[in-house]
Amino acid sequence: MEISVIIFRMLITFIFAIIFGFQRQRAHKPIGFGTFTFVSVGSCGLAIAGLEFGMGNPLPILGAIVTGIGFLGAGALIKTSDKIFGFTTAASIWVFAIFGLLIGVGYFLVGGLVYLSVWAVILIDGFLKKRGVGSYQKRILFEVKQKNSKEFTALLRNFNRVKMISIEYDKKRKTEKFEYLVECNGKKLREIINLINQVNWVVSYRIE
Repeated sequence: MEISVIIFRMLITFIFAIIFGFQRQRAHKPIGFGTFTFVSVGSCGLAIAGLEFGMGNPLPILGAIVTGIGFLGAGALIKTSDKIFGFTTAASIWVFAIFGLLIGVGYFLVGGLVYLSVWAVILIDGFLKKRGVGSYQKRILFEVKQKNSKEFTALLRNFNRVKMISIEYDKKRKTEKFEYLVECNGKKLREIINLINQVNWVVSYRIE
């Protein structure tokens, strides 16, 4: 393989990976442009090496890369008490390894389609996140005393969806504790927080 071809493939992989990685870093995701670039460029380099040293058959090396990247993606998962986050980031790392492999072996059309598909998913994901739809849920815990049932119901109606998880009554303090799983976007959540701060029957609250 000519040096110019190798440089071109590596450069294409580097540029496209760093653009996507920069967007992930701006979004404050646990993995930024460095990891995406390393994964993509490394995969591209190994794919080229597989073509060179594998007598045109890079499949053994490609299979090892795809398997190995799965362990790296697993490290992007974040577990809380009741949810696991980071699946999109973990999957995108795996996909960018595939992207690097495709460019490395010269499948530019397929690599380009994979790249565009990733961006389409990220844009749709951001659209849903802004509207608090689907998996973008918050857990909110209320501790209230002598609550006004109508006001409390009206407060909960501000969320897109509400699901009660638990309710607890503290006889000593004479307060009730409610735990809900709710859906809403960031702007709406700030408005709801302002409403909560204005009522005197809410002793405390926590949002996770």
